[in-house]
Amino acid sequence: MNQRRDVTDEDIGMRAFQIRKAKAVERAVERLRFALKSDWPSFSDREIEELEWVLGELWAYVARDTWEHLRFGRVTTPEVRSMISKGREMRSYSRNAVEVLQEVGEIIAAKGD
Repeated sequence: MNQRRDVTDEDIGMRAFQIRKAKAVERAVERLRFALKSDWPSFSDREIEELEWVLGELWAYVARDTWEHLRFGRVTTPEVRSMISKGREMRSYSRNAVEVLQEVGEIIAAKGD
């Protein structure tokens, strides 16, 4: 078997992790977009990027089983705006990352009740 010497198992593992995260975030955003229907265009490209970023961080933070049970299709427009705002706070280091991710997760998890 030919293996490239410059690619380690760790590199492959990190890339696989990034691909799984990107696919999970893409599915979540599609569910949000579908649920928000006519409100979706009110989000700017920058806001959608912020949302994708915070969802990616959430995916990396929570257990896979927890992620699979989150109901993205039930989240409202004001809740998405709140998640974007919380993500900005986290990215600017103005708030504790774990606290922010717990809050974002709780917003979505509450939809499963």
